[in-house]
Parts: sequence; structure tokens; C-alpha cells
Amino acid sequence: MKDEKKARIVIVDDHPIMRMGLRQLLESSQLVEVCAEAGSVSEAITEITAARPVDLVVIDISLPDRSGLELIRELRTVDPEARSLVVSSHDEKVYAERVLRAGGRGYLMKDRAPEQIIAAVSQILSGGIFLSPSMTARMMEVLSGSKAASPISGLTDRELEVFRAIGEGKSSREISGLLGVSIRTIDAHRTHIKEKLGLRDAAELSYEAIRWMESQA
Repeated sequence: MKDEKKARIVIVDDHPIMRMGLRQLLESSQLVEVCAEAGSVSEAITEITAARPVDLVVIDISLPDRSGLELIRELRTVDPEARSLVVSSHDEKVYAERVLRAGGRGYLMKDRAPEQIIAAVSQILSGGIFLSPSMTARMMEVLSGSKAASPISGLTDRELEVFRAIGEGKSSREISGLLGVSIRTIDAHRTHIKEKLGLRDAAELSYEAIRWMESQA
């Protein structure tokens, strides 16, 4: 019998040990081959371009140069046929819907059982979308109006990046350098975040951002 062609996967995570673990787990299924790895968005774009065609890119949200959400969007240009799955430690209640809006096909938190990662990969490669049962139920409740969305969900993707950076203790100047925008733009984002979250001043913003980041650990 002819061997089934293995799906080609690229892993993007800034932790080498995590990449190694994912590679071993995915390749143990005998259904995929990891054709490249990357530790940042810029490196991922180079590797994906060189490895085309790619069937699936497994992406972390937190990367050293840009957000994994930006990589998902750039895949439309780099390799339009490649699907993406986010495997991250960040709260799925905050990021799962954003990933789907950006064009991703699934979201899974890193603390899930290895079998769930295999299941997610298999489902997405088969043309489906993967979310945890609890996240699927939550999204249905929000859509039906029976559950209110978190105030954090009202932030735009860029505002969320700024909020996270504030929680990491970064100044407006540091955030502007990280995101490649002006300090004035960052200050405007800070103002919008305060308005959306009902915060009075910079001190409350910093406190809430730090507390939120600690909840993500």
C-alpha cells in the first residue's frame, strides 16, 4: 500500500525546549513532518518562504519581535494555503476569538494534554476549526447574549499588545520601539485602554495591566 503523504508543519515558538517537545510529539503521530522551526515572526517568514508548500504553522502568541497574531495575518501573503494553530500559555478567553478573526484555524493552551494537540492538528489539517469545548461553549454564550464579554475583549489587538507590554513594566518609549510606532501613538492607545476599562489614571492602568499579566502566568 502506498505511504500516505505527511503534512508539512512549521513550529514557531521562542522557547527551544518547547519547539523540541512539539516536534517530538507531532512527529510521533507519523502523520506529519516538521520541516522548519523559528523563534520569531521575522525568522518564521523566512523559514516558511523557504519551506513552501507548508500545510500548517503552529504558533505561539508571545514572540520577541511581533505578536503571533501578526504572523497569522502575514501568512495570507507568505503562503496563502498554510493553515495556522496557536498553542500558547495565554488565556484562551482573551485570544481564541482574536486568532480566528485574524485567520487562524484553532487555539489551544499549552497546559492541555498532548493528545489534544494531536487532535487539534488532525482536525485543522482535515479542514476544520479547533477550540476547546469550554471555549466553544463560552463563545456560544457570548453570541447568544447569555454571557457578557470580558472588558479585555473590547480592546483592539494593538491595544491588547500595549496593555500586555505595560503589564511587563515597559515604558511608552520602550513600547513604541517594540511595536515600531511613535510614542504619541502609544499614549493614544493608553488613553483608549483606560476609557474602555474604566480606569482613571496611569497608576490604575499599570496596576490592572500587571495584575492581568500575573493571571496569565
